[in-house]
Amino acid sequence: MSQTLILASASPVRTEMLQRANVPHEVSVARIDEETIKAALLAEDASPRDIADTLAEMKARKVSDRNPEALVLGCDQVLDHRGQLLSKPASPEHAVAQIKSLAGDRHSLLSAAVIVEGGKPIWRHVGQVRLRMREASDIYIEDYVTRNWDSIRQSVGGYKLEEEGVRLFSSIEGDYFNVLGLPLLELLNYLTLRGNLPA
Repeated sequence: MSQTLILASASPVRTEMLQRANVPHEVSVARIDEETIKAALLAEDASPRDIADTLAEMKARKVSDRNPEALVLGCDQVLDHRGQLLSKPASPEHAVAQIKSLAGDRHSLLSAAVIVEGGKPIWRHVGQVRLRMREASDIYIEDYVTRNWDSIRQSVGGYKLEEEGVRLFSSIEGDYFNVLGLPLLELLNYLTLRGNLPA
């Protein structure tokens, strides 16, 4: 890849996904006030999809301002449960409450990715996965959170599907890469068509 790709995310999972796909990149974490931005968008009745897309773009723009010659990839993921937006749990008790609210019901994960070059968005995609969580006992949920808190504290909804969290689910519809927080196939297709990755 002749043009530098910068991932504007602190997510080790997104970095690992790009590494495993043999996509050379650098990491530069974008510092934005996500909660304030999210609250403002919710006050304007923005959809969960638009919130994910906007946050991804703002992260990419922030890093692009410092690196105008590079392609900057911003990402964000939100959880939509019956129109309510769930965020990363603030505490183990919050994680337990989130999982209990999702148990026995369906929700969606929306994974947005935006590429910015020279401060302007040139590509964007929002992938969606629909998941159904099984009914689980309060004891199992509480024990699950206690065992996995250090890992799930940075995950929307309070679970990680790639770890023990998979036991919470009865069905998943959609691309697994979107569950992990990056629409990887669409990104690779774009970079290949653009000539940044060899065909």
